[in-house]
Amino acid sequence: MGWNRRQLLRSGLGVGAVLLVAACSETGSSNGSARQGGTLRVGALGTAARIERDPHANLSNDSDFLITSLVYDALTVPAADPNVAGRLASRWESDAERRRWTFTIADGATFHDGTPVTSADVVWSLRRLRTVGGASKMPAAAEDITADGPNRVVIALPAPNTQLPLLVRLMTFTVKKDTTDFTDAIGTGPFRLESYQGGNARLVRNERWHGTPPLLDAIEITMFDSVTALGNAVLGGQIDLASNVGAIAGRTAEGRGDLQVVRRPDDTMVGVAMRTSDGPFADARVREAIRLGVDRKALVNQVHSGYGTVADDVLGTADPAYDRGLPQRARDTDRAKTLLREAAFDTGKSYPFLTKAEAPGEVESAKVIATQLADIGVRLEVLTQESNTFYDQTWLKAPLYTVSWGTNDSTLFLAEKVMTSASNRNETGFKDAEFDAATAKALAATNDSEYAQACRTVQRIQYDRGGYLVWGMADGIDIASALVHDLPVLGGFARVQLERAWLA
Repeated sequence: MGWNRRQLLRSGLGVGAVLLVAACSETGSSNGSARQGGTLRVGALGTAARIERDPHANLSNDSDFLITSLVYDALTVPAADPNVAGRLASRWESDAERRRWTFTIADGATFHDGTPVTSADVVWSLRRLRTVGGASKMPAAAEDITADGPNRVVIALPAPNTQLPLLVRLMTFTVKKDTTDFTDAIGTGPFRLESYQGGNARLVRNERWHGTPPLLDAIEITMFDSVTALGNAVLGGQIDLASNVGAIAGRTAEGRGDLQVVRRPDDTMVGVAMRTSDGPFADARVREAIRLGVDRKALVNQVHSGYGTVADDVLGTADPAYDRGLPQRARDTDRAKTLLREAAFDTGKSYPFLTKAEAPGEVESAKVIATQLADIGVRLEVLTQESNTFYDQTWLKAPLYTVSWGTNDSTLFLAEKVMTSASNRNETGFKDAEFDAATAKALAATNDSEYAQACRTVQRIQYDRGGYLVWGMADGIDIASALVHDLPVLGGFARVQLERAWLA
């Protein structure tokens, strides 16, 4: 399939999100008081060198992704519970083997110029998505994506996969068949492009949209090249909403009556990968000692400025199927020291701990963890690498390094992509036959009970003997004018879905 890690993160397969008002909770309350009209001024991060208008390319600017998500529709979108909702696709179903999936296009779906959306448009877009940007983004071969009549699309998979509706979230933007010039941005989404210049755009309400019509007349998007500039703009009143602005600006805005701080839980995981196949952390007792040696609450307070929650070493904390019955680990330095002695861990030497300045707080987390683990006799030398060097030399190879994920609402997605033996992105070198079998069973499950049981087994194994230290989850922080209502509150790329927002 050929995904690279950045595409995996950007795909929104998590990727956490809010795209349908019925699918999630939001800030504010519509309860009859919502009003139509007005222009929402939004700031988002981006740089001129990475501007991209092709909806099937790698949209590394938040500003580009925001524009694209409002102008174009994906087949499905993330939601709360269940974690997938329809967008351009009104429904989907699979065969008994979970290998052949059929998606039905929503009634009344049209492009901005009034042309009806057909299965030919969707098939062409999905096939194009496989190759644009340098790597496949679809879990099916081009010839296995076909039309079944004018409004149904079939995706045939090489292996059973209960997660396909999730895998096509926030990435499967549909364009007109044969379109390669996106200057006019003729999409199917809730807003139309009125003007665009240098990464900044003005979008106006699409009166033809097949979903619930937006209330806003327009959204104006301004690109900012730094979090500091973005935060200053919303604090100074130049914009109404600063998207993904971070904890520092959040603290500054707290208590101001003219502003609101929107906290989106389970937005980002900043954790640690411990190599399980060989090296100093291969013994499960050593990994357990590391997990017991950290103070999770202190990490959340210091690294995320308190804008976050303690986690328990399982990826995918926002998944409706997340096992809340797993015991919460607490710091126990005595037990940690005992485990290190039993494993004959060499506390007389220092171990490199690699990190990179990618996610907010990631480097700081490595320094805090190194300080905490010194209390159990584990000496770590924190080494910060440039991002490209990190992915070339450290990722998938080093015994101990930091990791970050912005897609946190599916335990099974992460299990399959980064923990199964066959994965080429196995961050911890984890090889466990029981884990592989449970993951495969969940992917092929034919009923809810079978799926839930398999997912619990996957999580229990990860909790007991996996290679991750997942100490906490950072909230996503947006700052908005107090006049803005019904903003997204789910983690991940939910922040881009503003079609239900309104201004008092």
